[in-house]
Amino acid sequence: MNETIRQLYRRKSMRVFTDQEITENEKNTILEAAVQAPSAGNQQLYTILDITDQGLKDRLAESCDHQPFIADAKMVLIFCADCQKWYDAFEIGGCQPRKPRAGDLLLAVSDALIVAQNAVVAAESLGIGSCYVGDIMENCELHREMLHLPAYVFPAAMLVFGYPTEQQRERRKPERAAMKHIVHENGYRRMDGAQLRETVFRSEEAERYETWLKAFCDRKYNSDFSREMSRSVEQYLRAFAPDEK
Repeated sequence: MNETIRQLYRRKSMRVFTDQEITENEKNTILEAAVQAPSAGNQQLYTILDITDQGLKDRLAESCDHQPFIADAKMVLIFCADCQKWYDAFEIGGCQPRKPRAGDLLLAVSDALIVAQNAVVAAESLGIGSCYVGDIMENCELHREMLHLPAYVFPAAMLVFGYPTEQQRERRKPERAAMKHIVHENGYRRMDGAQLRETVFRSEEAERYETWLKAFCDRKYNSDFSREMSRSVEQYLRAFAPDEK
């Protein structure tokens, strides 16, 4: 196992950081490595927001489910799926472009997430921890206003970075599902109840499964924040469903 693969196995989300600063050179290294990521047609359908204003970080910590570690992070990056810049370029260039649609957005989200993961891997190689914050989507209407996002720009992911504390470094990484349930050969294979239990439940105590599953469903999938995220995102994405045929 080479060092790159070893770091991928070792990497886990970090939410508590030391006071050690991330230098400008380290930040630039992470950003430069990030934009080397694959991109659809080399369009780079993303824009990275570097959040340096402490007041804005404080507001994001509150709007993203009241998580103080966001405000404490030494670096905060928001990866936006950006269909606006190419649309503007086409318009200014006299190309008479159609309005961006859902397919354009999905392509841009893919670009944004790939570049975000490059940033994670680059940071890990420097000993800098990171954590994805999905709540940037939950209040995307508020974040559109807060971050001055135009119609065809969507906040796809937020990452916070910092040097992790020893406790965070030593904390056990959550177990991943067995490969036989993750990798399906030549086509999708729906799983039966026993296979699904083995896939999602990481405990030997099989009798606890149904209780655990219901609690997890209520806490995550059926939660108020999950419903609000869907409502907010659906409202936000109306710009990508124009009336034109």
